[in-house]
Amino acid sequence: MASILQKLITPLFNGPPEPPRNKVTVVGVGQVGMACAVSILLRELADELALVDVMEDKLKGEMMDLQHGSLFLKTPKIVADKVDVLTYVTWKLSGLPKHRVIGSGTNLDSARFRFLMADKLGIHASSFNGWILGEHGDTSVPVWSGTNVAGVNLQTLNPDIGTDCDDENWKETHKMVVDSAYEVIKLKGYTNWAIGLSVADLTESLMRNMNRIHPVSTMVQGMYEISDEVYLSLPCVLNSGGVASVVNMTLTDDEVAQLQASANTLWDIQKDLHDI
Repeated sequence: MASILQKLITPLFNGPPEPPRNKVTVVGVGQVGMACAVSILLRELADELALVDVMEDKLKGEMMDLQHGSLFLKTPKIVADKVDVLTYVTWKLSGLPKHRVIGSGTNLDSARFRFLMADKLGIHASSFNGWILGEHGDTSVPVWSGTNVAGVNLQTLNPDIGTDCDDENWKETHKMVVDSAYEVIKLKGYTNWAIGLSVADLTESLMRNMNRIHPVSTMVQGMYEISDEVYLSLPCVLNSGGVASVVNMTLTDDEVAQLQASANTLWDIQKDLHDI
């Protein structure tokens, strides 16, 4: 007796299914992991999304919840299976070449900076150009010398921008960038959507071979007179090979010194991991 499936569909090819061409794996299904997963799904970046976590019930529940929404998505396969480390440790343990190991770095810091600066100027975030480099968080480095709108450099309009001598106190914007995560955590208990959208943006550049420039964490040894093996954020060209190249920014002496201080801070933390 033929089944409904046999009566409905006549197979023309009985070989094994094609492997996924674009597979993205999200490790950890907490608030951040799921925000990354949903952002990646909504941007239609993969034909298979895999979730990984050691909490089996939570993992299965999140997988099922997403699968139930498959009608509204264009990712045909969502799977799950059971397993924030330093990018440095990931590189050391993985054995991968340095251009294939990338940290999200200051991509989100820069997005927050662009939003806050643009908001003060009354324009959209995409119309303000500015970079936060170095280490994500408290010791990040705002590149005031490169801030511009439509090619108009803000430092030429206000030579004191970002300094303690600035009457307009633009430096406060960077403080707001640093404090913003703490503020969101204080208000809602965690941050997730912005980092999820940020990771999806990076994923798009990698999966679609776009050669877009992002401030992501990469090995900076030998750059800006940094001698230690540390990962810091610099403007990187991302494509399907990983970090294809690094843009050599024209930084002021003070900005270089801040970048070097960031490197020293990180090295003091990770130097004991050097023999991994």
